[in-house]
Amino acid sequence: MGLLSLGTPLPWEQAKELAHEVRQHGIEQFLHIWRNTKNRQKDRLLWGDEIEYMLISLDRKNRRARLSQRGHELLSTLQIEENEMLNKANQTGEKPDLEALWRPEFGRYMIEGTPGHPYNSSVFDLTTVEANMKRRREIVASLMREDEMILSIGSYPQLGSGDFLEPPHKANGQFSRSLFLPDEVINPHPRFHTLAGNIRERRGSKVRINMPVFHDLNTPRPFIDPSIPYDRSLFPGDKEAKEGAALPDHIYMDAMGFGMGCCCLQITLQAPNVDLARRLYDQLATVGAVMMSLSASSPIFRGYLADVDCRWNVIAAAVDDRTAEERGERPLAKDRFVIPKSRYGTIDTFLGSDDGLFKPEYNDLKLVYDHEIYRHLVNNDIDELLAKHVAHLFIRDPLVIFEELLDQDDSVS
Repeated sequence: MGLLSLGTPLPWEQAKELAHEVRQHGIEQFLHIWRNTKNRQKDRLLWGDEIEYMLISLDRKNRRARLSQRGHELLSTLQIEENEMLNKANQTGEKPDLEALWRPEFGRYMIEGTPGHPYNSSVFDLTTVEANMKRRREIVASLMREDEMILSIGSYPQLGSGDFLEPPHKANGQFSRSLFLPDEVINPHPRFHTLAGNIRERRGSKVRINMPVFHDLNTPRPFIDPSIPYDRSLFPGDKEAKEGAALPDHIYMDAMGFGMGCCCLQITLQAPNVDLARRLYDQLATVGAVMMSLSASSPIFRGYLADVDCRWNVIAAAVDDRTAEERGERPLAKDRFVIPKSRYGTIDTFLGSDDGLFKPEYNDLKLVYDHEIYRHLVNNDIDELLAKHVAHLFIRDPLVIFEELLDQDDSVS
């Protein structure tokens, strides 16, 4: 998880009125950054990994394992040394020497750990990665209770099913309004609660996640999930499952937490210049699909065995804030575009580079983009490929807007 701003996040009714203004600021900030960095050369190739952990509470007597909400508590302890060293560095100018950095994630039971310093492109640095990963686990383990452990798995098999949370809470939260997940699983930082609520509000319904169930000899056909509380009437969206959101022969999930509550290993890279960054982006887009297939490890959702073992579609659907018009289910009236996929999805266009290997025909998808933003970018000397890429990104509305950050100096932000 990146930088978390402090402030007052606006509910969707207020945020949607500011979406155009925020987009304009974003484009101008991009142009200032581009002008300042487009000719930079010979930056070092730096990279780092981010590992997300789940904190588990073990009830050995009753042979139960539950997600522990102490993740947020442990994070505060883990960040003490970092904050002290950063404060000292600000006073003395000394460079802090940290083994690891710790960051929050969407789930209250989650912790993210990164190396204290980025790696470079040397072979020696590659030999230190595994040791640093091991050391991070040791640091977290030193703060855990005897009845706790951390897991590095893609998705928790029982998330949203039965007795899965310690301490237990009822699924009656105002932000997610989920039939299965309580709001207490969400990190208490206001950004996360607002994000969950604003996705639902913008979409006009709860998210709809359906993963095909695995049929073995004893699985009924059709499979109708008996654990869904179809008759609950706590929130208006409760009726959605009964009205068709929950598909037969599928595992139904209805909240952002089912996707953003997954964990992963992420890699962040800094390229030596813009051209190599674009080439790296394009290459990783193809290699990433292969890596995802090789590392797929999420065969169980809400306690049911799925007919797939990859969490990608769960995450994509969990943050799908498109309205019915944007999904193509109704004619466009209030919205601007029909958008083929969730905001969390595969790329729609390659960026291209000056290596002589890129061919225009590689971009063979019909790209939805904001033509006004595209023209503005091209008029400011952004090349066609990059201008369409950025104009495509800005067809989306910003979901979390902090009131205190509305007044921006685009030249320095």
